[in-house]
Amino acid sequence: MPASRRQGREAGMARGSSAGYDRHITIFSPEGRLYQVEYAFKAIKTSGLTSVGVRGADSCVVLTQRKIPDKLHDPESVTNMYHVTDKIGLVMTGIVPDARASVSRLRAEAAQFKFDYGYDIPVGFLAKRAADLAQVYTQHANMRPLGIAMIIVGIDVEGDKMIPQLFRCDPAGYFVGYKATSAGQKEQEANNFLEKRFKTDPNPSLSYDDTVQFALACLQNVLGSDLKASDIEACVVRNENLKFTRLTADEVEAHLTALAERDDDIVARE
Repeated sequence: MPASRRQGREAGMARGSSAGYDRHITIFSPEGRLYQVEYAFKAIKTSGLTSVGVRGADSCVVLTQRKIPDKLHDPESVTNMYHVTDKIGLVMTGIVPDARASVSRLRAEAAQFKFDYGYDIPVGFLAKRAADLAQVYTQHANMRPLGIAMIIVGIDVEGDKMIPQLFRCDPAGYFVGYKATSAGQKEQEANNFLEKRFKTDPNPSLSYDDTVQFALACLQNVLGSDLKASDIEACVVRNENLKFTRLTADEVEAHLTALAERDDDIVARE
């Protein structure tokens, strides 16, 4: 074997067990890992954004950072919040083109469900469809996983009951319901904050105001600076108003002011 080829082979082996096994999405490494799927999780963090979702007793809220990549962009056209139906919405974190393609498909799925069965698609069923579609992208060589994490919120109406729902789907096709969750660059720090708050009371009955301010406190804590209304996108669903609604800058500012005046465990001042 020529010396240059031998050296190249030894260098490849020195890189670790991922060498060669990340060339195709359909090849498992000897440790049973799919490296391309793991890289998709890393792609979510490249957006530089952090998103938070919290479920309350009668509402759900999703928050994300708003970053305008170019001064010439119209800020109103830059968003990571999307509605799937009037009453179900989501925040996408990761690669924006992937997010828009996924939202378009989910809207088609929701419309087809309504046409077939005559009622709105339940939040959990939509999350399952999103996860099923994401999983398909991990098992075909002619596809690649979508570099997005989605946090889906809505209110399921079952007779007289109105049940807030919060789900998270990832590129591997895994989905599960959450009391609170996060995604993006500071995901681990945000989850640590949320877990710390739920440790003292595993099933808090959060009012609408508490839910929004808890999510704001989490984002403010992990970013390490005071938030401004212009830096945040916030959307909510409530029992009083089932529609997926975007909060105005004035409403966000009012919640930030109320949060600054609080002095309880939600604020979590160390």
